[in-house]
Amino acid sequence: MLELGFHSDAFTSSYWSFEQCLRWAQANDIHWVECGAIDGVSWIHGLGYHPHIALWEDPLLLRRKMDSYGVRFSQLDAAFPLSLPEGATIGLDYVLHTMRWAKLADCPMIDTTDDRNRPGDLTDREAMEHMRRIYRRILRAAEAYQIIVNIEPHGYYTTKPDFLAEMLSFVDSPYLRLNLDVGNVFIAGEDPVEFVKQFHDKVSLLHIKDITHELSDAARGELTGIAGSHCAIGDGVNAGNVRECLRLLAGYGYRGVVTIECEADGGPLIERSLAWVRRLIAEIRGDPPVSRA
Repeated sequence: MLELGFHSDAFTSSYWSFEQCLRWAQANDIHWVECGAIDGVSWIHGLGYHPHIALWEDPLLLRRKMDSYGVRFSQLDAAFPLSLPEGATIGLDYVLHTMRWAKLADCPMIDTTDDRNRPGDLTDREAMEHMRRIYRRILRAAEAYQIIVNIEPHGYYTTKPDFLAEMLSFVDSPYLRLNLDVGNVFIAGEDPVEFVKQFHDKVSLLHIKDITHELSDAARGELTGIAGSHCAIGDGVNAGNVRECLRLLAGYGYRGVVTIECEADGGPLIERSLAWVRRLIAEIRGDPPVSRA
């Protein structure tokens, strides 16, 4: 069964707290949330103006609060760019801290990625070996904690299918998998449908974004990712890819969470996206149409 979720980053520009996101999820009958992890203390988060969690919060008490809203974590976003030199120090510690917190919070997955730019002081082969060493360290812990480590296409290497295929084989482990983001793949100049065909057996979480006509014309092939849709999903140039990717994944047997990543604009944009995706999922499942009488 396909499950609907959202990334709390949708409400960053609205300065919502994480609990406001939980209230929104409850009101809209959504039971899965992904959010970013802050490794330390942030004043804007502490004042209640940031929709992510801080790793100094108590994960067991937060789980209890989330249970009261009927919402669970689909994934924690620990996407420090591991291709940077700092990936081996700051990035590695950040991912491992997030993993330990995720275990206590009953969160099954964490998200990782690379930087948008090719490292200036490394060749491609050196950068890949640098990340291989990091992922080997991460997966050693992931197997102990039984936490899935997803790689998300969001940077210079992860949006290129040959490099991504190599990264997904850095470690022979069922805990190294793919968070496919069809919006990032599209804006990077690649074909999301082809990514699904090539990597469907590795997908454990799906991010969906649409792309405005203006952004596609101005930046496709120049960017490697965007934070979220700046139009409602279904209104942009990536809508057909979203539809086909979801249809294909369902046919391949994907039964995980479909995470909406959309600028919320205080609610309206993400709620329009939610309605469109719900109709699409019902279509794919073959649900009978809802009577308007």
